[in-house]
Parts: sequence; C-alpha cells; structure tokens
Amino acid sequence: MPTRRLLLLILIAAPLLGLAELAPVFGVVALLYAAIVCAAALLDLRLMDRHGAFDLQRRHDQRLSLGADNPITIVVTHRGQHDTLIELRDEPPDAWLTKPDGSATPPVFTFPLAVRATRELNYTVRPLRRGDYRFERITLRWTGPLALMRRQHTYDMAQPVQVYPNVLEVRKYDLLLRRNRLQDIGLRIQRRYGEGREFERLREYQPDDDFRHISWKATARRHKPITMEFESERSQTIFVAFDVGRMMNAPVGEMTRLDYVINSVLLFSYVVLGKGDKVGMMTFADTVTHYIEPKPGRAQFYRMLDLLYRVETQPIEPDFRQALNYLKLKQRRRALVVVFTDLAGGMSMQQLASGVIGLRPPHLPLIVTISDPVLKDLATTAPVSEASVYERSVAQRVLDNRRAVLHRMEMQGAMTLDVPASQLSASVINKYLDIKEKGIL
Repeated sequence: MPTRRLLLLILIAAPLLGLAELAPVFGVVALLYAAIVCAAALLDLRLMDRHGAFDLQRRHDQRLSLGADNPITIVVTHRGQHDTLIELRDEPPDAWLTKPDGSATPPVFTFPLAVRATRELNYTVRPLRRGDYRFERITLRWTGPLALMRRQHTYDMAQPVQVYPNVLEVRKYDLLLRRNRLQDIGLRIQRRYGEGREFERLREYQPDDDFRHISWKATARRHKPITMEFESERSQTIFVAFDVGRMMNAPVGEMTRLDYVINSVLLFSYVVLGKGDKVGMMTFADTVTHYIEPKPGRAQFYRMLDLLYRVETQPIEPDFRQALNYLKLKQRRRALVVVFTDLAGGMSMQQLASGVIGLRPPHLPLIVTISDPVLKDLATTAPVSEASVYERSVAQRVLDNRRAVLHRMEMQGAMTLDVPASQLSASVINKYLDIKEKGIL
C-alpha cells in the first residue's frame, strides 16, 4: 500500500498536467515524472523486507490480576536488510479495552526500527472480571527503504490468559515488607514484645530498637547493625467466610462487591499465613458452596487462590444462620472468624446478627461490610426537590438500619468494620494485626 510520501509525490503531477493545456511540453514532463515515481515505488516494494524479517513476542504473567494495571510487553526484533518505520497494533480481549462511553481502542505503536535492532513496547491492561480470556493477533505495518510503500502482515499470536484475584498486590506487599514501607499501602506494623517471643526475621537496626535485640553474628557478617524481630502468639486459627448471594454482585465503582472482597481475602490470607497462623475459608449463599480446612503454609495460599478464581455469585439470598452454624460445627477450635458480606436489610440482617452471636463462644467474630458511597452521598446531600427529599430519607433509614445491626452485634461481643471498597484490604489486615498485638484471640 502507498505511504503518504508517495501520494504527495503523485499529487505533484497534477499541476504539470494542468499546465499541459498551455504548453504540451509540460504533458511530456508530467508523464516522465509519473514514470519515475512509479519506478521508485516498484523498487521500494522490491527492496522491502518480507514479514519473516520480524520476530514478535508478547510477554505477560500467565495469571493476570483482577482490578490492577497488568504490564504487557511486546518485543519486536528486526532481522531484515533495511531500516524501517513500524506501526504495530495488538489485540487484547475487547472487554479490557471498553471505555465508559462504549468505545474500544486497541493499543497502537509507531516507531522506527533499525536493522538487527530490538524494541520493547509496553502497555497495561486492567481486567475487571475474573475468568479465561485470550489475546489475539498482532498486526504489523512497515515501510520500504524509500518510504514510498508499506507492507502489512497479521501474525497469529493467540495466547490464552487467566484473570485471577489480585496477585500483584501480594507481590507489592512482599516488596514493601522487605523495604519496611508497608505504610505506603495503609498498613500498620504492630508487634508485642515480651515473654513467649518467637524469632521472625532479621532487618537493619533502627534508632528506636532495643540494643538487646541486636544480632551480633549477623552484624559481623554484614558490617552494619542488624536487629532481630520477634512475634508472639503464632499458629492461631483465622477463618474467612464470605457471602456470594445476589447482593454481592452489585457494582461498587468499576468492580462488583464480590471481586473487591476476593482481592481483599487473597491479600489478607497471604499476610495471615506469613505470620505463621492457619487460615481456612468458606463461601456460602443459601447453602455452603465451598469449604477449606484451616492449614498453614504456602500450599494453603495456592489452594485458596485456585478457589477464589472460580467463585461466582448466586442469584439468591444468603442463609447466614445455616452457614455460620455449619462453620461452628466444623470448626471446634477457637478462631478469629472474618465474615465478609453486604447488609442488604430485612430478614438477612437479622439472620446475620443471630448467626454471628451464635459463634460466641468459642470464636471471635469480625463482620466486614463495604460501605455504599451512593447511600452516603444521598443521605448527606441537601435536597433540591420533593424526589430528592424522599431519596435522602430512604438512604438515611437504610444507613440507620445498618448501624443498628452493627451496633447490636458489637454489644453481643462481635467486632465490625464498615469501610469503603478502596480501604477494604488495609482495614481488615490492620484489624487482624491489632487483635494479635492486643492478644484478644
């Protein structure tokens, strides 16, 4: 196909043909000029590299992360004979490209590429649903050495890919933990020092550390002060239960409530296992749909990850009483039971309250709900019409009912968290660390 340069050169012949009406010699010049341009275009086409002169690779994690910016890298290597100008278009799944206005624009790159050179192209995708997806083809256009003609070829680069809960957040946690910067994601590190301490790890000495905790052997090896960190009360049992009823499919921002909960459960479980505790998991709607016995170790994390990948909401109301009674029968040993749910109102809220109260004793229940920003806005916005007065009244009533149920559970010995979706993971982890620090469990 012709380039813009070739089209401009062809247009130059038009004035010459116009002048041929005045002087025939201009017609001869125009024909000669056109012949030269056509010969140059054919030469450019002949010298142009074939599609086999380009090697393409698409690199990404096999498991992409839900609700996160996942890096995608395309590597282009030129093994042809001439420098060229490249235009490349990738085809990730359409669902990842759709914007709020309904449009979908695939990533396109334009760049020069020298002979025997390699170029890395980077972009990100943000999947908002878990499941199996597929990258499709990569289309490449390149110019000849004279930049008069372009050639296009579509490379079969189909690749299956899976969208899992947010494993990138787990990697980020590990990185910040090594750098002692967990506060960057809103986490507080609280440890209790005293009798019954158990060694956790070595790290660089900080000015407020107790000098008695310095590891002199590690200090001698590394030629800088190294202190030992300790943590008490390991091998406790943490159990996560979450509702997969119909209200958990309601959107909060760009994802559903369930997907926010799943991302939070994954990171929370990783932190719990890293602290040496056992963690188990249960999902339920009108019946218990999945159950994993509490266990420690990395294998338990991957067991939970595979289950979280498959969990879907059910178009029915949850039966909290049945689910929590089942949990109490299965889990005899005292545990911190973290229940993620949505307070939709009506009988389900009363069932939840009675079911949670039934966990005590022996368990310590923690109820976690995602606050609804729309309800809060409606309840606090000044009314401007009769309809808005009614909306504000209803929103306020719903919020009052939520607070009443949460207060009732707190009065019966349960703990509660009602936080925005963006603060869900950090709030639950901080609450867990606070419980361990105070020795409540």
